Amino acid sequence: MTGESSELQFARYAFRRKLEEIAECRGRATELISLYVPPGRQIADVMGYLRNEYAQSSNIKSRTTRKNVMWAIDSLMGRVRQFREAPASGVAFFVGSNAIGADKSEPVTFIVEPPEPLRTFTYRCDSSFFLDPLLEMVREPDIWGLIVMDRAEVTFGILRGKRIELLRTKESQVPSKHGRGGQSAHRFERLIEHAAHDFFVRCGEIATELFLPKKEQLKGILLGGPGATKEYFYKESYMHYELQQKVIQPLFNVGYTDETGLKELVQAATTAIHGLEITEEKKWIQRLLSEIRKADAGLAAYGEAQVTRALEAGAVETLLVSEGVRRKRVKYKGPCGHEFSRILPDDKIEGPTLAPCPVCGGTSPSIVGKEDYVESLFLQAQAGGAGIRMVSTDSEEGEMLSKAFGGVAAILRYPLPQVARSDSVSAL
Repeated sequence: MTGESSELQFARYAFRRKLEEIAECRGRATELISLYVPPGRQIADVMGYLRNEYAQSSNIKSRTTRKNVMWAIDSLMGRVRQFREAPASGVAFFVGSNAIGADKSEPVTFIVEPPEPLRTFTYRCDSSFFLDPLLEMVREPDIWGLIVMDRAEVTFGILRGKRIELLRTKESQVPSKHGRGGQSAHRFERLIEHAAHDFFVRCGEIATELFLPKKEQLKGILLGGPGATKEYFYKESYMHYELQQKVIQPLFNVGYTDETGLKELVQAATTAIHGLEITEEKKWIQRLLSEIRKADAGLAAYGEAQVTRALEAGAVETLLVSEGVRRKRVKYKGPCGHEFSRILPDDKIEGPTLAPCPVCGGTSPSIVGKEDYVESLFLQAQAGGAGIRMVSTDSEEGEMLSKAFGGVAAILRYPLPQVARSDSVSAL
């Protein structure tokens, strides 16, 4: 099973998580500053620009906003001074006062070196950070066109990384091949062929409308259907010639022409196109399920407790983590001074009763430290020589990993003593 390296997968995950954290920040007014410095931009020019903005900010009418903006620009200049020159891909700064409720705010500073070069110098002061240039970098650059059809219906879709998107469905007006009273068989057959031709022409027009604007990103077109219609449509060149050249051979036999057919088409393409991320995911989850179904639970672990134990024992071959996991490993100190750790959802870390002290039972422990749960898993897996596979939540298999296994599972090198299975998993 091939695909991106563990390091690259985790880097993509960490980058997305950082953008999510930055996007959550909100200013009470236009107090959050975003600065994008592309490669090759002189730091001296950037500093000159910021000094001018600092001078201009003294004219802000609101005293609180003026104070926060001037602080942000001054802090930003201090950060920029630390760079002799912009990195190879440029650098983005996000500085400001984040509102935390009850008329309070806290200073925040983020410095991000993007995975791809920044194109333009950008300075923006707003109530939220400007993230569009970075968000473009986390979108899947390569896409596959999907078409499933017969004479009755056609459905168009896109495979974007690991996600299948339904674009359009159209039913034909081609009559069935049953005779009708008062019409000769030959006349009725001509009507059928004429209606079919019109339908195929319209299908080609829709394909041009949907796919041609994306031709630079379009790696190929997967064409399938339950009968010979797809072969006729392709051989008679009803599509634009640039799209015609992108159709993957051979064409695929699938049983449906609706959204289910799109999923079946991608599954059928597994043997023809190696390395599709969505099909690679399916292989990993199917392997996990096959191990779980074995009488002795096989070489599988799932859930936080089992996976943690397997990682500590160095028994993990490949760690499977859902991209939807949003948890942190939090270190608390109870009222009695005892320190303990808990793994909690991002939005439930501060709750008074979520992490009672195991020694004194105190329900208001103080937070000593916290780290991203997935990052801690990655470091453990890396230390033990295990691979890591990030699994999207867009596929059925990915959704299963998230809901049935808590978003975390592992393929093991050797079996560990069994831990009691949950009802949801044992029913699989």
